[in-house]
Amino acid sequence: MTADERAGVALTNLDQPLFDGADATKGDLVDYLDAVRDQIIGALRDRPLSVIRVRPGQKPFMQKNLPTYAPEWIESVTVWAEASHRDVSYALCNDRRTLLWFGNQRAVEYHAALARTDHPQTPTHLVIDLDPPEADAFDMAVGAAHLIERTLADAGLAGAVKTSGAKGLHVFVPLESTVTIEDVAAATRAIAARAERLDPALATTAFIRDDRGGKVFLDSTRAGGATVAAAYSPRIRTGAPVSFPVAWADLDRVSPRDFTIRNAAALIGADDPWVRLMPAPQHLPADLVAEGHEIPIARVQAMHEGKRRARAKRDK
Repeated sequence: MTADERAGVALTNLDQPLFDGADATKGDLVDYLDAVRDQIIGALRDRPLSVIRVRPGQKPFMQKNLPTYAPEWIESVTVWAEASHRDVSYALCNDRRTLLWFGNQRAVEYHAALARTDHPQTPTHLVIDLDPPEADAFDMAVGAAHLIERTLADAGLAGAVKTSGAKGLHVFVPLESTVTIEDVAAATRAIAARAERLDPALATTAFIRDDRGGKVFLDSTRAGGATVAAAYSPRIRTGAPVSFPVAWADLDRVSPRDFTIRNAAALIGADDPWVRLMPAPQHLPADLVAEGHEIPIARVQAMHEGKRRARAKRDK
């Protein structure tokens, strides 16, 4: 094994800058992924994987299909994509050499499906994505997260929270294996709506950005075929931050910039904080699901509203 090879994977150009503003090299990315391999593979295992890669001099791009030049030992799964009406061959990042290969391909971000390949119609988690209006409004996202925490508690549920690695937060609620995609999506809408009612001056469920009025967007659309940045995934942001688990009690004392590819491995320690902080799988209350089924799907509602506004503008 040479200095540029690990686990049988050839590593190249490790001294190249990772991306503008990262203050890190490709080698730093590979070292980080290798250091947290047990934890990040735990978050990715058996889930269709999309990555965001960044090549020198190019804009970042999302890669869903596993390239034809990928090594034959990388596991994959074929999934029908309803939106694009085609089969997509997704990689499964289930071992160290697969992770290292993606790192060498300059895959910085790791976005995993919410269902595993053995039960593709059964999400393992309900997810609320908290998106503050500005990059420097993380304190607003924290306030919104506590609204979600209270809403979950009122419904007899509990979740875990992590920084998104960008400007917001992700709340995950682990689910029992009998919940359908449709019911998870409905419950997510209901939780967001209930949290919005607790403090409508802080939080909004408005899908159209211009309608949010400087509030935190409670994104209830992370269901079905959606993906989310995995715990411990780096993000293509200034300083190369990573998505990192945080205890609810510590949420008011952290910033997304506290966790980067340079220090996150040391902060994790010997265990897996995301596993440790995650509650046991739970059953969704029937009233929550029923309420959610009465709430319009945000993307569909936004599409119709956009068309209505376009017609009104033309008529005017």
